[in-house]
Amino acid sequence: MSARNRELLGLIPVAGLLIAGFAAVFVVRRDEVADASLVFGAYFFAICLAAHVFLRIRLPNADPYLFPLVALLAAIGLVMLYRIDESLARDQANWFVVGLGLFVLTIVFLRDYHVLERYRYLIVVAGLFLLLLPRVPGIGAPVNGAYLGVEIGPLAFQPAELGKLAIVIFLASYLREHREVLVVGARRVAGITFPPIKHLGPMLVVWGAAMLMLVFISDLGSSLMFFGAFLALIYTATNRISFVIIGLAMFLVGAWFFASTVDHVGDRIDIWLDPYQDASGTGYQVLQSMFAQADGGLFGTGIGESLLYAPGARETLGNTLIPEVQTDFIYALIVNELGLFGGCGVITIYALIAARGFKIASLARDGFSKLLAAGLTAVFALQAFVIIGGVIRVIPLTGVTLPLISYGGSSVIANMVLVALLLLISDRARRPDPEAAS
Repeated sequence: MSARNRELLGLIPVAGLLIAGFAAVFVVRRDEVADASLVFGAYFFAICLAAHVFLRIRLPNADPYLFPLVALLAAIGLVMLYRIDESLARDQANWFVVGLGLFVLTIVFLRDYHVLERYRYLIVVAGLFLLLLPRVPGIGAPVNGAYLGVEIGPLAFQPAELGKLAIVIFLASYLREHREVLVVGARRVAGITFPPIKHLGPMLVVWGAAMLMLVFISDLGSSLMFFGAFLALIYTATNRISFVIIGLAMFLVGAWFFASTVDHVGDRIDIWLDPYQDASGTGYQVLQSMFAQADGGLFGTGIGESLLYAPGARETLGNTLIPEVQTDFIYALIVNELGLFGGCGVITIYALIAARGFKIASLARDGFSKLLAAGLTAVFALQAFVIIGGVIRVIPLTGVTLPLISYGGSSVIANMVLVALLLLISDRARRPDPEAAS
């Protein structure tokens, strides 16, 4: 079976899952199965099929499993958002269509993605500008203490979602050029390999940027995500675990210092360590999330069956038992209604996407392609880890979205562009070598 036929075969059960999920919500709300669930499922399958046909024509050799896995995450997100509020699901579906449009445009106009190397400094300046944009007076405003979003008239978005792509592209290009001097010029001190001082600059700059995000925009999640992606890239480029250890030590020292001096960072860590210290205030969301996940058990209460969004909850509880359940805490809703097995299933999907991404990196034929694929995969996987880890209290809770599941157009668009870049790299890597054929 060809790669594209396997991709098509993978999209069919995704559409079936969406139909079943919407039908379950209809049954709970109205005690009947409406034709609308079939309409929604057919619409979702139609737009995914159009994207599949496009990939069949433009990228015939690309990875056949990546797009169906992404579509599966989008389907789960649409079902859970529809269970919360029909308007949220409708908006998310529209953003998914926009994301698919940019997915197509990325593949059309970046067929030779190596052109990005030529503009790496322009790209990184644009990325840093996007990260700092929420602190511009008049358009940025804090949300729960963090400066994440920008509002320009009716348009609202999170620039960090696009900024992460720019940072990864720059790092992949820079490390591709300097990987040899980092390894050859390295020196061992007390059994630890240190990179040459003059080439340690990128690590210091990225460390400084991560610390700046912790303080200036109070975005703990993005700082973890960006610095983690950088460490993954530097390990891929040099194969030196000591560089990663040095980077982790730098980040932990900086995070400890700012946790002791910056109230917002310290508060996040205090809530993580002991949410009961302010159970009705700052710890309320975390505690409600914990109770909801415990209530789900192994198999969950069923889609639409929990009390997280019961009739009358809007009037008595201010929308839901968990505030911001559609964004920061949607994983808690998944575990509550689908159980531990459902939550583990979602984690498995992210793990499979990460595995396919790193497989693409291993197959890539040039340094920039390898590093770009590894960086894009790392930042996607780390974003999922950061938010899921925060919800289950493995790490302090942060404000990043769960990729392709949480409500938010910026995240959907950025991640669809990310997937397009991975498929471009995959197509080139899996393309038959004409020299070998001859």
